[in-house]
Amino acid sequence: MNYGFFQKTGSMALGSRLRQVSERLTHEAAKIYGLYGVAIEPRWFPVLYALAQQDSQSVAQLAEAIGHSQASVSQIIKEMNQREFVMISKAADDGRKTIITLSDQARQYLPALHQQMADVGESVEAMLAQAQHNLWKALDELDYLLDQKSLFDRVNQKRKQRESQQVQIVPYAEQYHEAFRQLNIEWITTHFALEELDYQALDHPDEKIIQPGGCILIALYQGEPVGTCALIKMNDTTYELAKMAVDPNARGKHIGWLLGKAVLQKASQLGAKKVYLESNTSLKPAIHLYHKLGFQRIMGTDSPYKRCNIQMEYTL
Repeated sequence: MNYGFFQKTGSMALGSRLRQVSERLTHEAAKIYGLYGVAIEPRWFPVLYALAQQDSQSVAQLAEAIGHSQASVSQIIKEMNQREFVMISKAADDGRKTIITLSDQARQYLPALHQQMADVGESVEAMLAQAQHNLWKALDELDYLLDQKSLFDRVNQKRKQRESQQVQIVPYAEQYHEAFRQLNIEWITTHFALEELDYQALDHPDEKIIQPGGCILIALYQGEPVGTCALIKMNDTTYELAKMAVDPNARGKHIGWLLGKAVLQKASQLGAKKVYLESNTSLKPAIHLYHKLGFQRIMGTDSPYKRCNIQMEYTL
């Protein structure tokens, strides 16, 4: 067998490599069934084995027993039924439930199948003993690791990490005014209604945020502004985190997290002891982010914003 392709791709082609091995073993299995005169398809084996252990099971029971989907089991049952290896009936207590039972034809193969299973089991154990790594145990470990976190989630996390490295956090400049304004308007109007204080801050950020001692940070992805966050000075020791917004098309790159960390670092540089924020509990991803950053819920004074129903604080 030519392994050149997999030597080039490495572990990236794990699924293809496993599928190749599976196809090779399935081909071998078909020949082995013929050797013992057992006229079944290799893919039927899990269902046949499960029914041999406990006959008269539903499709759902079989699917759970062998770890296949119900659709996959139904297809196998259909093939076995066409070859008269199973009988299909309705449950006596529930006409909606289909019960699968081995036919007499299938049962006549069971003695030979048991001999085959014993020989195959010993042969596989001997082969695994010759290997440097125990494949059976490795597959158990692989299943465990995929249960902890799917390959999709692992790849998605790596993608986010890679893309987040292309994010730059820069100080506000006049060239970013329109982006600052539009990103916040889009975010606010998606969930709430704009209020007078929003217009004041978004239309006049220099006057309302920067000149009184605050600052605005802009997140750039590949040079384009995709996120904003502001620090508004409340007094000499407390700043408010406000006007955090991320372009929906740029989400998934940890931009909110990067902005939050950068703003807290800036607050520390400005001599802040506390950073305060106002939000709404309906914004679950935002609240989760604030908790992750280290903010704790507090009972503050009445907010000037109608949409505020939660206040949080971070102690530097």
